[in-house]
Amino acid sequence: MMKICIDCDPGVDDSLAILFALCRPDIEIVGITTSAGNVTAKQGAENTLRILKLAGMEGRIPVCIGAESPLEGECGEFPYFIHGKNGIGNVELPAAEQKPIEMDVCDFLYQKACENEGEMTLITLGRMTNIAMVLAKYPDFHKKIKRVVSMGGTLHASGNVSPVVEANIGGDPEAADIVVQTPWNLTMVGLDVTLKTILRKTDIDQALGSCRQECKELLVFLQQEMKWYMQGAHRQNWMRECCPLHDPLAMVIAADPALVSTQKRITRIECEGKYCRGMVVTDLREHPIKGRYVEHCINVDSEKVLNTLFAAFQ
Repeated sequence: MMKICIDCDPGVDDSLAILFALCRPDIEIVGITTSAGNVTAKQGAENTLRILKLAGMEGRIPVCIGAESPLEGECGEFPYFIHGKNGIGNVELPAAEQKPIEMDVCDFLYQKACENEGEMTLITLGRMTNIAMVLAKYPDFHKKIKRVVSMGGTLHASGNVSPVVEANIGGDPEAADIVVQTPWNLTMVGLDVTLKTILRKTDIDQALGSCRQECKELLVFLQQEMKWYMQGAHRQNWMRECCPLHDPLAMVIAADPALVSTQKRITRIECEGKYCRGMVVTDLREHPIKGRYVEHCINVDSEKVLNTLFAAFQ
């Protein structure tokens, strides 16, 4: 059984990632935290609670609201044209009775790390603000984490908020730089692989036709919210009835690392610069001088990823 804590900003693709984890019998979600990104942290928590209710998991997984702004500067505009006004493609899910836990997000993350010391995989699907804050408040936090899998960054693929910058890293470069400098087992799942993994409308339609009965309502919801998300992908990338698989790919890779090939590189995040703020900078020299190595996903078996993703619902 893999124990995970999810830090996210739901978010259409976050929703699919969460539902995949909920439907995998070999994954236990010990907690979910939210930060501003696709929507506010408060709205992200509300979306998470409604998703848990939809999946029949209301009251079983604690949800904690985190940072509403990056470590420096303002939050910026929310990408409503991609995720909708409410973050889940403007689909209205029934409200949950469960409320977010009233606890500081740093204390919550540290508590979960202590309760599951050496066993918990931390999966970040949004900006890394919450993680940077808990590292600052609890300097031994990283020692209690088994592994970190983060959706973010790009090495060679084009950025999605600038020519060289991916949204999660660009939303809080200072936080991301703290995370990549931390001495722990970190894998970054960036645009180099997410843009190669394309989810099509027909994939969801086929999954809906072959899923087990208790997952039908989940896939109907995904079908509805993905309609808006794929329209956003068309506006952004001229894609038709399809979209890149960002956050769900990170979740699938956390469950099955063999689906990607990786390289370890000394890594920093550019925190200055007019054009490159938020860029992932890696040292490609034959003999790097100093720094922390981070594992970066370079290639992916996209077909197997999609098969693994939808197998959770069958």
